Amino acid sequence: MRNAWPTLDWTAWRETAIALQLRTQIIGKVRLALTPWLNHSWHVPLYVSARGLTSSAIPVGARILEIDFDFRHDRLIFMTSDGRSRGIGLHAGSIADFHAAVIACLNELDVPSRFDGRPSEMPDAIPFAEDHASRPYDADAVRGFWQALIHIAGAFGEFRTGFLGKASPVHFFWGSFDLAATRFSGRTAPRHPGGVPGLPDDVTCEAYSHEEASIGFWPGSDAYPTAALYAYAYPSPEGYAAAKVAPDAAAWDTTLGEFILPYDAVRTAPDPRAAILAFCHSTYDAAADLAHWDRDALECPLGRPRVPRVVA
Repeated sequence: MRNAWPTLDWTAWRETAIALQLRTQIIGKVRLALTPWLNHSWHVPLYVSARGLTSSAIPVGARILEIDFDFRHDRLIFMTSDGRSRGIGLHAGSIADFHAAVIACLNELDVPSRFDGRPSEMPDAIPFAEDHASRPYDADAVRGFWQALIHIAGAFGEFRTGFLGKASPVHFFWGSFDLAATRFSGRTAPRHPGGVPGLPDDVTCEAYSHEEASIGFWPGSDAYPTAALYAYAYPSPEGYAAAKVAPDAAAWDTTLGEFILPYDAVRTAPDPRAAILAFCHSTYDAAADLAHWDRDALECPLGRPRVPRVVA
């Protein structure tokens, strides 16, 4: 597992993936309920960790709460800075039971347990407390997904070091169930039209308030049942869809309105990390050039361990 690029077959682990997405949404909504709003909803994502996914520090009065999905040991772990902890097993079962167990853990830790009980960005979703269907949990498939996230987050993180302007962390959005990182030109963007299913327009408009170029990765969905990396710009500059990007397996998807690089093309490439970086650089170059970003002011060489950025 240490160096492997796992196979990700959406159809094979679909039910587990959907169940995991719903579970991450419950934890994400706990963070959302307790954390002050940060621009572009940067206060809500999870982060790839040495265990799986983590909420990072959540403020609870004078204390800190951290919630970790431990994919190695199939556990969800709640920890507070006063030394208390609780845990829930990650296994087959209903979302309603998981939701109830999360609330019980929060109550036992004296953490406010009121949060939005409705899934986000999922069509025809049932409220968590009413979702009593038994759902599977394929632990090996989850660990494979996590291993892919580790590889891709590392490449995205390296790419992020080459930018001096405003840039997001590499973070995992539980609503859309994807890993993402975004660069900003510094200019405001036209108001987004909204209309994202399961997401209030106010949230969408705030997220896209400024001109941006994003990269990301998702494991697949019913609408697009293939694991893939993606890239888009908002607003999309004229000529962006026709831009030449790398590697050769990357192409513009007219339905999604994004550049797509199939995960299998990355996994089987002679140098998967180089393939990801080529995709990141080429899609960003196209967006920045066509939209006339001030690239000289915004960019710098990629960072290297223990080597400070040279300032003239």
